[in-house]
Amino acid sequence: MLAFVIDHWFLFLALLVVLALLVLQPALEGAAGGARVTSQEAVRLMNRESAVVLDVREPTEFQSGHINRALNIPLGQVAGRIPELKKFQERPIIVYCATGARSARAAAILHKQGFAGARNLTGGITAWRNSNLPIES
Repeated sequence: MLAFVIDHWFLFLALLVVLALLVLQPALEGAAGGARVTSQEAVRLMNRESAVVLDVREPTEFQSGHINRALNIPLGQVAGRIPELKKFQERPIIVYCATGARSARAAAILHKQGFAGARNLTGGITAWRNSNLPIES
C-alpha cells in the first residue's frame, strides 16, 4: 500500500482533497448562508412560528410575483437596513431570491448581525413556484 501511495502520490492527494471537501461541505454551506429550508418547511415556519419572509430580489422582480406578506429589501441594501429588521431578530426569517444564490449571501449577512433564525429558501422562488405554492402579484 505504501509503495502505491509513493508511486501515485498525485492520485492519493486528489483523493484526500475530494474527501476533505465532502467532509467540509456542510460547514462551508453554513458559513455561506446558514441554515436552509425547503418550501414545505418554510410554509410550516410561516404558519406555526410566524416566520418573517424576506425577498432580496430587485423591486422589478418582486413586483412580478412574490411570496405572500414578503418584505422586499434588495441584497445590496440588506446590510444598511438591519435596524429596521431588528424587531424580527427573535423570529425565524426566511430569505429568498430567484434561485437561492443571493439569499444565501443575505442570510450570511443576517447571521453575522445576530439573526440566528435566518434561513435560506432552497431553490428560491423558483422552487416555491414549482411546489405550486401561492404567489402574490
